[in-house]
Amino acid sequence: MKKTFAALAAAALAASVAAPAMADLVVPNLSYRTGPYAPGGIPYADGFNDYFTLLNERDGGIGGEKVQVPECETAYNTEKGVECYEATKGSGALVYNPLSTGITYQLIPKVAADGIPLYTPGYGRTSAANGKVFEWVFNYPANYWDAASVAVKYLLDENGGDLSGKKIALVYHNSAYGKEPIRTLTELSKKHGFTLVEVPVDHPGQEQKSQWLQIRRDKPDYVLMWGWGVMNAVAIQEAANINFPMENFIGVWWSGSENDVTPAGDGANGYKSLAMHGTGSDYPVYADLKKYVHDAGKASGAGDQVGSVLYSRGMYAAMVISEAIRKAQEIHGTAAVNAAQVRDGFEALEITEARMVELGLPNFGQPFAASCTDHGGPGAALIQQWDASAKKWNLLTGFIAPDDEVLTPLVMEDSAAFAAENNIAERCN
Repeated sequence: MKKTFAALAAAALAASVAAPAMADLVVPNLSYRTGPYAPGGIPYADGFNDYFTLLNERDGGIGGEKVQVPECETAYNTEKGVECYEATKGSGALVYNPLSTGITYQLIPKVAADGIPLYTPGYGRTSAANGKVFEWVFNYPANYWDAASVAVKYLLDENGGDLSGKKIALVYHNSAYGKEPIRTLTELSKKHGFTLVEVPVDHPGQEQKSQWLQIRRDKPDYVLMWGWGVMNAVAIQEAANINFPMENFIGVWWSGSENDVTPAGDGANGYKSLAMHGTGSDYPVYADLKKYVHDAGKASGAGDQVGSVLYSRGMYAAMVISEAIRKAQEIHGTAAVNAAQVRDGFEALEITEARMVELGLPNFGQPFAASCTDHGGPGAALIQQWDASAKKWNLLTGFIAPDDEVLTPLVMEDSAAFAAENNIAERCN
């Protein structure tokens, strides 16, 4: 009986996802517009959908093939995310981008078995950057270990190159996502002589009084945050409540959106975060989005997220995916590419600044070139700071490169362990 119910539930889920025409290019959107993580999921999903709508309306799709983006609600729940994957993969899905480290971990073995690429920009399993082991996973232009290293390099610059004797607290979502930077920060603390204090916050992060009492007691010099959803806004408000200096509070790029800072009002002024790309609507592509998508009444959601950090990130992910599809079409000489061919496109993809200009995104993101061995990209990141009076993010730095001397051995060690556990032979020999 239980098995029958599960089968019926799976069938119902599959029926709830709009079935695309098999002749089209299919890029499912595993989104979350409900629950405590919706403030991040909604703008990302809107940017993702709107970019593909732009390509369909302005260009007739990619290489003459329209793009279908069936959306499936995961509520940022790993089990639901896997169900959405199973419900949509048979539609001719070319690639998945689940915006969840927990879902990503569960999908890695599945996409390898099914032969479908998984694109996880700035999230997921860090060691998937090693293409020798993770044939079907791509996480360029940067990953969590890059982010941790960039944050420390920025703090080194702020302290004349010396962090010895300093205390850095990590406030993190108590999940696979939040735990990702711990290993890197531990190694960097040994190298640079600072003390790392770990401060976990349980899902969903609405209650953090005890964590910030600990921070007030421990008096760290800096606080780094790996948060998501409502956790971010609560943490920033709690930091303001204890008068923690905001200029010494730095979030990862998933803790650096407008939704994270605006609830705290003036209390958030000076808060910093990492950024993978530029934000705002001062890029030529937004004129096209306005003309072909928003003014045409084809915008995703409420159409009110344009130019925000996470709308831009969803758009960026869609742009990279579309470029990988375009590259696959070029390599294989057909517009109607399949998932395996799109994987080839991801592995051969090069995004130059000249190409970004052509796409209407000049100086938006870092150039990168993938290869059989490198699925992770250069890993650089920017530092931005919130101006509460102007209600905008200001960039404080250019792209800061990570410390590959520390990171590369960690990636190799972790990916080798994964290969041994899963009997995977290294490729790219």
